[in-house]
Amino acid sequence: MMIIRDRTIVGDDWQVLRLRDQETPETTMVPDGKIIVPFKVWLAQRATLLQRNDIGVWFASDERPEDLAEDVHRFTVIAVDFPKFSDGRGYSIAYNLRARLEYSGELRAIGDVLRDQLFYLRRVGFDVFEPRPDRKIDDALKGLDDFSEVYQISFDQKQPLFRRVVRQGKSAAGLQDD
Repeated sequence: MMIIRDRTIVGDDWQVLRLRDQETPETTMVPDGKIIVPFKVWLAQRATLLQRNDIGVWFASDERPEDLAEDVHRFTVIAVDFPKFSDGRGYSIAYNLRARLEYSGELRAIGDVLRDQLFYLRRVGFDVFEPRPDRKIDDALKGLDDFSEVYQISFDQKQPLFRRVVRQGKSAAGLQDD
């Protein structure tokens, strides 16, 4: 599997564990190696998984990152799953992980991730992207540069555009600037 990390296409050494229909978070076998487990599996098997340093966790779009607050800094990678392109809850999860929980590790977007999202995903704190396998990853990479400037504040830009631009013209007193 190839991913986008630091604006570069690289091979991925992590595997994402997804539960099959018959499996439960309590009974799922977590294989050896670098594995990103569902948050529900982490909660169910926390005592065992705490002994490993090759575990990441991923959030479904209906889960809350605040529920991981106690352990958030244990992980080198946290992923957020986008079950479909139009589900925007993952943006809030990422923003809360970065801004409120101060997570500083790798934050990965997985699932139905398309080129059109990458610029905005980066704005809320994602730094690694796993585009949908049926899309060209080279094309997805270009999505990070779709826009050259942003107006609003977000995790990646703390000041709105109007505060970052020096304007010529009238001063606050209504006099013409020289």
